[in-house]
Parts: sequence; C-alpha cells; structure tokens
Amino acid sequence: METQSTDLDFTPAHAVLEKYIDEDFLAMAACATLKGTEVIDFHLAGYQDRENSIELREDSIYRIFSNTKLITLTAIMQLWEKGLFQFSDPLTEYFPEFKDLQVLKSGSTDPSETEPLAVVPTINELLTHTAGFSYGIFQESPVDALYIANNVLHPENDLSQMVERLVDIPLATQPKTRFQYSVSADLTGRLVEILSGQKFGEYLDQHILRPLNMPDTGFAVREGSESRLCLNYTPVDIEDPMKPGLFVAPDILGGFTETKPFESGGGGLVSTFTDYLRFCRMVQGHGSLDGEQILKPETLGLMMQNHLPEGKVVELPNWEMPNTGFGYGFAVKLATNEHEPANMVGERHWGGLAGTHTWFNGEYAGIVFTQRMYGFWHPFIHDYKREFYRTIAS
Repeated sequence: METQSTDLDFTPAHAVLEKYIDEDFLAMAACATLKGTEVIDFHLAGYQDRENSIELREDSIYRIFSNTKLITLTAIMQLWEKGLFQFSDPLTEYFPEFKDLQVLKSGSTDPSETEPLAVVPTINELLTHTAGFSYGIFQESPVDALYIANNVLHPENDLSQMVERLVDIPLATQPKTRFQYSVSADLTGRLVEILSGQKFGEYLDQHILRPLNMPDTGFAVREGSESRLCLNYTPVDIEDPMKPGLFVAPDILGGFTETKPFESGGGGLVSTFTDYLRFCRMVQGHGSLDGEQILKPETLGLMMQNHLPEGKVVELPNWEMPNTGFGYGFAVKLATNEHEPANMVGERHWGGLAGTHTWFNGEYAGIVFTQRMYGFWHPFIHDYKREFYRTIAS
C-alpha cells in the first residue's frame, strides 16, 4: 500500500502487534494511520491462515462484525438528509408491529413479568441503543433467552422476519434509561429498507459501497474470493483472555461464504482492510472521498456527537465503557481513564467482536484489523493505541 512520507515513527506500535502474534494471542494483524485522508503508516503481520502458513495480505477478507454498524448508520443518515424521517419520530410510525410492546419489570429475573412502556421509543433511541431492546447473544438480560428461543438473529430470517420474531419479546429496559447494546442496528437496516424501498444490501451497494469503491465488502464473500477469507481464531480459554494459545473458531451468523437472507446491519459484513480504509478516509474527508459525497459534513458531525441522556455512558455486558458517550454509530471519548494518554479525549470509535477497530480524533485516525474472538476489548488494542497516541503527540 502506498503511504505518504512522515517524520512520525510508528515502529513501537507495530511492535505491539508483533508481540501479541509472537506470544500466541493473535494470528494476524493489519494496521494503518491516517492524517487527514492520507495514509501515513501501514503494516501487515502474521497469517490469515496460520495452520497452512498463508500470510496476511492487503486484500485478505475479514468478518468485521460490529464495524458493520458504522456503515449501517451512514445509510440511515443519508435517508435523514433526504428528509424521510425525524429523530423524534416514534418507532411505531415505521414499525406498527411494536404498538403493544411491553417492558421487563425492573429487577425481575422472569421475562414474563412485564409492565407497559413509560415512553414510546423514538428513532433517536433506536440509533443510540437506548430504546430498550437487547441482543440475545450476550445473555445479559433475562429477556435474552427469548431472543435465542425465537431465533431472532437466525441466518434464514430476512429483516422483516426478524422484526416479527421480536414483537412478543419484552424490552429489557424502559426506553431512555440506559445504553443497552442490542439489535438496534439490525432494526436500523430494516428501517433503511422501509424508507428506501430497496433491500438493505442493495441500498448499501448502490449508495455507499460502489461509490466508495469497496468491491470486497458485502454480506458474503464474492464467488471466487473464498481463499482470501481469514480464519477466525478463539483463545484456548475463553474465560481467560490473557492465556496464550489459539484455536480456529466456528463461524457464526450462518457463515460468510454463501449468501443468506439475513443481512445484518449490526454485524453481517465482510470487508478487506483496504476497502474499510476507504470508508475511514471518507469519514476523515468530512463525508467525501475522491469526489463522491456520501454524507454532508454537518451530518457526520451530528453522528459524532454524544446523544446519550445526561449521566449515561456506554454499557456492555457486565461492565461500563468508562467516560464514554455514544452518538449515531460512534462511541465518544469524554475523558481519559487511568493509563490512557491525554490526547485520547475526543476520540470517536467503534469496533467488531473479532478485533476490527477504527477510531477518529481530529486530523488523525487509526485502524487495526485482526480475527480473534473476542477481540473488542482485548489488551492488544489498548496497548497499540497507547503507542499510537504517543507517536502522534511527538
């Protein structure tokens, strides 16, 4: 990959990833730094298939899981720019199936114990994970067992069928009371379909992926490109992320080598590092790249503002993301924590379950991709980012 010359030395950041590969925590990693829209650093390490000694390449394909959400939120914000909805619109205006939603009673462990909605959730709550929905996959709430029993995220559902399977499941919390990581981005994908009249994947391809020249990004690996799909790895002890050793992980969401009805706006896309880097360059370009305007600058700015209710922060299963608000797709770093560099404040970021990470902070942005379940909050990314921020401050 061609990079612009810079006086900054990212070798210590590269060394972090090399160390985690050498110590058997990661099988591979790709990283890059942007200054504005220009790539000033790029590095590849490890193997896309360690068992067969197939080295990682620029065009290796990754399961990007929740990095999908940034693309989904870009799509819905394009439709907002067209005036097709307002953030204050009640969800029931577009999802009449939710007119009789109930809510799990506070403190109850029995999902049959419910109460009426205190307020009707709006599009704003949907986009900020404060509508009260849950996810099922993390078993964080008593209602999560119902998500599994109802096959809410089953690969043979299309998005309208997913909605049907949600109708009889109570919300985990009252709207606006907390950040509850959820199927909200999948519902947002369905909202894109309702507003645009297109299938979600068709809309993304026409309005984001093709304009940005992201040919390897989609809900399945393109025919003939299967050999470029990285293996996904899991630690030998899922309860101890700092125990060395990796196994090949079984695929989830029905796998990614064949098309399926479920086009998950929350986690269904595959992409290459170079494809997703073009998306990041668009963000750095205030919504435009190579003459293609994907979003207006003010729209992107709105996505990067904190929209959580006063006093609320991002909460993920069993822990809070400290000092972190949430906009439309992007988490917002409001203050630093212990051992974090001061210039991290203001960072907008999100990542995926298998260790795909993107962050934006002023003129600089970073991207690191690997395939490790679970790799969203693993120490490797914190160590890398400390070196990243130390370097750009030098």
